[in-house]
Amino acid sequence: MAKHKTSGKRRKKRRLRVGRLIALILILFMLILGGIYAGYRSSLKPVSRNGEDVVFTVNSGDSLKAVAEHLQSEKLVRNALFAAFYARVNHLSDIKAGDYPLNSSMSVEEIFTTLNDATAAIADEDQVTIIEGDWTKNVAKKISEKTQVSAEDLLALWNDADYLHSLMEKYPFLTEDIFNADIRHNLEGYLCPDTYSFYRTETDPKVITEKILDQTLAVYQKHADAIASNSYGLSIHEVYTLASIVQYESGNPDDMAKIAQVFYNRLQDGMPLQSSVTVCYALDADSGEDWKQCEYNPDVDSPYNTYLHTGLPPGPIVNPGEEAIQAVLNPDTDYAGYYYFMADVDTGTVYYARTLEEHNANVALYGKA
Repeated sequence: MAKHKTSGKRRKKRRLRVGRLIALILILFMLILGGIYAGYRSSLKPVSRNGEDVVFTVNSGDSLKAVAEHLQSEKLVRNALFAAFYARVNHLSDIKAGDYPLNSSMSVEEIFTTLNDATAAIADEDQVTIIEGDWTKNVAKKISEKTQVSAEDLLALWNDADYLHSLMEKYPFLTEDIFNADIRHNLEGYLCPDTYSFYRTETDPKVITEKILDQTLAVYQKHADAIASNSYGLSIHEVYTLASIVQYESGNPDDMAKIAQVFYNRLQDGMPLQSSVTVCYALDADSGEDWKQCEYNPDVDSPYNTYLHTGLPPGPIVNPGEEAIQAVLNPDTDYAGYYYFMADVDTGTVYYARTLEEHNANVALYGKA
C-alpha cells in the first residue's frame, strides 16, 4: 500500500516538471514572438527623421522581395524581410515600375503606398519653355538639359541645308532666304516660343525640331494671308526678321506696334534702322550689363549691325512671339511721323520722337550712363 502511494507521488512530480517545462517553453516562445513583433513594429518606422530626397527606381518585372532588398540597400527601410511582409499583408504589393521620389524619413507604409501609385512616379517627359526673345543657341541648350540630345547636335541639324530643304514643303515659312551665308543659325527666328514636352530619353534631334516647327506652323497659318499681303511688301523672312527686332526692343505689346511703325518709317525713307539690339546680336551679348556694350559699339563690323548697314539684317536675331509678328503686320499708324525711340532701362517706358533733337532731349532726360 505504501509502495503504491510513492509511485503516484513520482508521477505527479513528473507531470509537474513537464508542466513547468511546457510553461517555460511557452513563456520563452511568447517572449521571442514579442521580441519579433517589437522588432517588426520598429522596422516599419522611418529610418531617419531628416532624410534627403532620393530617386528610387523600380524596374519592370522586379519582385516584391527584390524591391524590398533594394530599399534596404538604399537605407530607405530598416529590414527588407519585414518591409516585404508588411506590404503583402496590407495589400501594397502591386508595385508599379518607374522612378519615385522617396525619403528615408518616410515610413514603410508611406514608401509602399507611393510605390503602388503610378501617378507618384516621376514623369518620363520633361518640359522645355522657349520664351519670346530666346536665342536659338539658348533654346538648344535648354533642350539638351532635359533630353539626351546635345546642343551641338541640335545646332548642327538646324544649320543642315539638306535637312532644312526637306522640310520646306511641310513648313512654308521656311524659304530660300534662310540660307543667306551671313546668317548665324538658319532656324533663328523660326522656333516658336511655347512650352514643349519632350521625353527625357529622346535621342533624335529631328523629332524635337519638328515638334517645335509644328507649333511655328500653327502660328504662321493664323497670319499667312496677312504676311502674304502686308502693306510694306516684306517677304516671309523679312516679316520674321523685323518681328525679331521688335521683340528684342520691347517685350511690351503696347509698344511693339509703335516700334514697328518707327522702323517702317526709317526703312521707307532709306534711313538705317540703328537698332542697338542688332548690335547685341552681332556682339553675342544678350543679358545683364551687356546692353551697354550694344550702345557703345555701333561700329562693330557685322552684317547684323543696322548702324552700318541700311535695311534689315540678314535674318532674325531672336525667336519672336506671335505678338511681335502681329505688331509688324499691324503697325500703329498713329506713329507714322516718328523716327526715333528710346527706352528707360529701369522702368521699361519707351519715349518716341519725331526729330533727332527731340530724341536727344529724351536721351538726356531718361538715358542711363
